[in-house]
Amino acid sequence: MSLLTPVEPPASLTDQAVADLRREILTTRLAPGESLSEGAAAQRLGLGKAPIRAALARLAEEGLVCAVPRRGWVVSLVTIRDIHEVFDLREMLEGEAARRAAGRVDASALRRLDAVCACGYRPEDEESALAFLDANKAFHVAIAELAGNGRLARQIGRLLDESTRMLVLGLRGRDRSLEMQHEHHSLVEALALGRGALAQSIMQGQVAASRAMVLAALTAPHAAMAV
Repeated sequence: MSLLTPVEPPASLTDQAVADLRREILTTRLAPGESLSEGAAAQRLGLGKAPIRAALARLAEEGLVCAVPRRGWVVSLVTIRDIHEVFDLREMLEGEAARRAAGRVDASALRRLDAVCACGYRPEDEESALAFLDANKAFHVAIAELAGNGRLARQIGRLLDESTRMLVLGLRGRDRSLEMQHEHHSLVEALALGRGALAQSIMQGQVAASRAMVLAALTAPHAAMAV
C-alpha cells in the first residue's frame, strides 16, 4: 500500500456515523438547511472525522445532505416538489404492490402486519413519531415483499426512507395513529380476502392522505419551517 493512500475508516464506525446522522436528520434535530461541518458532526457524535466524512458522502447519495463550497455540508431542504415527486411514486408503486400482494398473505404474515398496525406514538415526541414511522415502513415493505418482486420492494423501501423526514414534519403536533391503524386493518383485510383492486385503492388512499397531511403541515401560515 502506498504511503499516500488514504486510510479508510473501519466500516463499523462509518455505519454507526451513517445511522446516527440519518437519525438526527430524520428527526429534524438537524433541521433542513442547517450547516454541518465534519468537525462539528464528529464532536456531536463522539466519533473521528474519517468515519464522519465517509458517512456524509453516503448520506449525500441518499439526498439527505449536500456539499456546499465554503460551508461544508448542509442538510437538504424539503421542497414542495420533493413531496409531490416522492408521494406520486409511492402512490403508483405501492398501489401496484398491494394489488399484487392480495391473496398472498398467509396467517403468520397477517399477524405480523396486524401487530405493526398497533404501534402508536406521542405527537409531541419526535423519537416516538419516528419509531411509529419505522413500524409503518416495516408494514409497507412487508406488503411490497408479498408482491413477489424484489426490485419493487427495494424501490418502495427507498421511497419510504425518503418520505420519513417529510412525515416526521407532518406528524408534529398531530396524532394520526388511530386513523392509520384503521387504514392498515382495512388493507390487511382486503389483502387476506384476495381483493386486489380494493387493496390497491386503500393503499393509494393512505398515501394520498399522508401527502395531504405533510403539505398541510408545511404550508400552514404558522409553520416554523419554510419549504
